[in-house]
Amino acid sequence: MSASELLGRLRAIEPDRYLSLLYAPEAAREDVAALYAFDAEVASIRERVHEALPGEIRIQWWRDTLAAGEPTGSPVADALIDAVGRHGLPLAGFAQYLDARIADLYDDPMPDIETLEAYCGATSSTLMQMAAMVLDPAAAPRAAEAAGHGGCAEAITRLVWSLPRHRARGQCHIPAGMLAAAGTSVEEFLSETPGEGGLRAARMMIALAREHFGKFSASAAGISAALRPAFLPVAVCPLRLDAAERAGALLLMQSPRVSPLGRQWRIWRAAVRGWPASRAG
Repeated sequence: MSASELLGRLRAIEPDRYLSLLYAPEAAREDVAALYAFDAEVASIRERVHEALPGEIRIQWWRDTLAAGEPTGSPVADALIDAVGRHGLPLAGFAQYLDARIADLYDDPMPDIETLEAYCGATSSTLMQMAAMVLDPAAAPRAAEAAGHGGCAEAITRLVWSLPRHRARGQCHIPAGMLAAAGTSVEEFLSETPGEGGLRAARMMIALAREHFGKFSASAAGISAALRPAFLPVAVCPLRLDAAERAGALLLMQSPRVSPLGRQWRIWRAAVRGWPASRAG
């Protein structure tokens, strides 16, 4: 699959990542796009299966495919295998990522915030760090802290944005301890009337995403221009979180909307200016 085909696929399903790729060097664009397309494929497994076991079989297929490193006929898998070979991307990172994605197949809430952050780190942060390795392997290790917090900010923002879809299928990623602190339960949160407790839990998730974005901004201040494209999707997090906060109780029923121009401007600003240490949003 060519870079233009991968970009075309991402433009529809991952608009923030698609925009960020436009600022990546052309030589690296296809391989970073392969990482994002892989993530989109695996993240959508839950949507395409009715039970957890077939989902686990699909995740195992990715494990076996990456371990073998041979063409499969799957455009996304073959593009990813090529990217892994060109850049020496660590298979252990992909294994950690796939292990974490098993949680998507089940309806159990995260037991605590630490487990949620570990899930975000194994998925979004791992992907961010690998994109940095593609862009500048020498500088990438110095961006590990930024990838950690940036991945958490992006992943939790995605979970907030997906609350209506997840609730509709009986799934809750909000930590059990956070639900209890909000005065609600999994059953009540997933009901047709989640009430004030459900909204408080959602706002706690928003606050956690903002906390990680603030830490990301501080740690990303020294990121080189060469690495910026790997982190540009994080720039949209405050815009999406603001929209989620304004939505109030509707946030639990339908995903908010943000201006495409607003998203483009946030990404452009970060691509040009980076993340000054004093910036928090």
